[in-house]
Amino acid sequence: MNVYELEKDTPDSLKKQVAELLTRQRISNENFGTFDQIMTGIHLALESKETAYIVVAEIDDEIVGAAFFNIGVSLARGGHYMWLNELYVHEEFRNKGIAKKLLLHVVYWAERSGIKSIELETGINNVVTKHLYNSLGFYEVVSKRYGFSF
Repeated sequence: MNVYELEKDTPDSLKKQVAELLTRQRISNENFGTFDQIMTGIHLALESKETAYIVVAEIDDEIVGAAFFNIGVSLARGGHYMWLNELYVHEEFRNKGIAKKLLLHVVYWAERSGIKSIELETGINNVVTKHLYNSLGFYEVVSKRYGFSF
């Protein structure tokens, strides 16, 4: 298995695989986001190399997992923080350590880059994912997230 960051010149065929994987995730979580919207987001992320990144796990030329994160500025931390937007592994490849490898890649990237903290969210009842995060030193922050869309 290879875990690596997508670059601006990533072939469209790989971008399409990532979009298909993340579209599958969005549908399974009953979140809306079409394939075209996700492809647009991938292109924007790869063009915005200072603020948005995509890391993938690949087995036998197939993208089986992906992590997407943004970098922001934290006044409270006095530096940059990471918001992990997505961490997803295809259902057929779960329980093989892929999510952990993706997350460790992201954590090591953040540490090397001088990131002050990593933030993310998961479902209240997502016991498996919460266990993964806790096993790597993440801790629960109680808050209520709000959103607004145009």
